[in-house]
Amino acid sequence: VGEEKYTATGHKQQPARGHHNPSASWYTKRIAGLCGAPDNCRPWDNTGMLLDASNASAIERAADILAGGGLLGLPTETVYGLAARADDDRAVAAIFAAKGRPAGHPLIVHVADAAGAEPFVQEGFLQQLPDHSAALMRAFWPGPLTVIVPRREGVANAAAGRHPTIGLRSPAHPAAQAVLRALLQRGVPGLAAPSANRFGSVSPTTAQHVLQEFGEAVPVLDAGACPVGIESTIIDCSRGVPVLLRPGAITPEAIWQKLQVRVQSQAAAAGAAPQAPGTLSAHYAPRASLRLMGAADMQAALDVLGKDAPAIGIWSRTPLRSPSAKVLVARMPVDAADAARELFARLRAFDDQGVALIWVEQPPAMPEWEAVADRLRRAAAA
Repeated sequence: VGEEKYTATGHKQQPARGHHNPSASWYTKRIAGLCGAPDNCRPWDNTGMLLDASNASAIERAADILAGGGLLGLPTETVYGLAARADDDRAVAAIFAAKGRPAGHPLIVHVADAAGAEPFVQEGFLQQLPDHSAALMRAFWPGPLTVIVPRREGVANAAAGRHPTIGLRSPAHPAAQAVLRALLQRGVPGLAAPSANRFGSVSPTTAQHVLQEFGEAVPVLDAGACPVGIESTIIDCSRGVPVLLRPGAITPEAIWQKLQVRVQSQAAAAGAAPQAPGTLSAHYAPRASLRLMGAADMQAALDVLGKDAPAIGIWSRTPLRSPSAKVLVARMPVDAADAARELFARLRAFDDQGVALIWVEQPPAMPEWEAVADRLRRAAAA
């Protein structure tokens, strides 16, 4: 995202980011002595602590924080997660408190591999035929794919929102994998880790984004920008056939090509869908009002507004022009994967630059763009 500097009035009246202290702050004292040497943790703007993911001892420190029941900003290939050990309901409650998330809205549990999923899944389910869930794990794990399966009774109650199903994922990011494997050595089977932001707002794709959200309350393992940039695909396998609940980098077409398995849409599937993260109609919202538009409509509106245009951030593949100094235009990548990688960082940048409105050119109606279109539709509905 560009480094343009811009300030204007006209924000929506919403809380500013940063310095958010969870009500479940019991864990902040617990992390105080865990960062260790200065090369493992470093201050950022005096509001929090960054752990350098390239440092092996920092990985151990991160695992110690989590094993001790604390929260951690965890890098994955999709977005940064707000992680806590999934087998500790008190630790998971701190996630809900920090995010302001309804306790019945389930979290995705992250595990090291398919074998690590077993303790969370209803006994024998992964061996049943048709074995869609097990096949998806074998084909796409580690990677940006969450599989919803029946939950083993009494396990990860808080993380699952006490629902009978649970969402599981094995992240591909090397830092996340290193932390998960260090936790296995400490007897921790997996991590609940929703996106590390306040509930309903824009997901974080850098460690700095996480610190803007939570300040000093949460240490963050810094591994740079997330390479995928949007949340995982969610496939429900609890109803006998795989059903798409949330689009992501792994598309139904990719699943068909690899497994010759048809993923149904929710509209075509029988039965009620289980509750799943990121499926609310309004979600991923910046502070500024977001509107999806065609490029011709955007240019026509800019022509009418002329020099009197208000503070608007525009993200478009089509070149646009405006005589107003208050209009900030950024080019949307023409490649869907590149656009996904930039999406949330771009929305956050527009907010930070003080725009009141964000106009985004409608993504192409193509399968590879569906995940970007989904996030933008939900952001526009907020």
